[in-house]
Amino acid sequence: MKAIVILTAAIAAGSLLTAKADVLADWTFETPVSTNNIVGAGDTPGTTQSGILADIGTGSASATHALAASVWSIPAGNGSSHSWSANDWSMGDSYQFSVTLDLVDYTYSGSATGPKTFYIAWSTDGSTFAKLGSDYGLTSGITWSAGTPNQATQSSDDFTSITALDTASTIYFRVVDDSTTTGGNLTGGNIGTAGTDRIDNFVVNATVTAVPEPAILTLAAAGGAFILVAFRRRR
Repeated sequence: MKAIVILTAAIAAGSLLTAKADVLADWTFETPVSTNNIVGAGDTPGTTQSGILADIGTGSASATHALAASVWSIPAGNGSSHSWSANDWSMGDSYQFSVTLDLVDYTYSGSATGPKTFYIAWSTDGSTFAKLGSDYGLTSGITWSAGTPNQATQSSDDFTSITALDTASTIYFRVVDDSTTTGGNLTGGNIGTAGTDRIDNFVVNATVTAVPEPAILTLAAAGGAFILVAFRRRR
């Protein structure tokens, strides 16, 4: 699955400003910055992961599982050497990413006996999360390798109606398991303790506008400002 959140700031005098898209945070899981904690915790099964820093830019990721037997690892990603993976899933388990300002872009897949149904949720405080839209299901039979990326794992969601994101300094996103243990795996059977789901290439971008000269600021003050957050799912 692939999700994209785009944060764009503009003002009435926007045509007088220069803007470019910058990567704010990118979890590639290809450097020790992100993988050291995953591998370290993976050696000892446990319920949580934390301190998974972005390989590029600034951001922090964590994850929570209900079962202490969950094992964390970094198998082949979607066209890359590593991704972030866990087994022994329960409904409500999740991956979480937090950034300041926000655009989110990632791919997601699972094994045959891993959970199939997930949803995306958002928060401005990292504590209270709101579900966006409806559940979505992963496609069975999809494989990842370190070679060519598999485009079938991509999708996106639309966050334009969430006005609370317009002024938030930090935004949190969770990819949450919503599968029943019985009949909830990717092939319609029961979820197995060895069933895995993995996430890769979690990228945060934003369109950054250059600071205007004072004369331009005067024009902008008359026109006001707006922020647009877009997050679309392609099924």
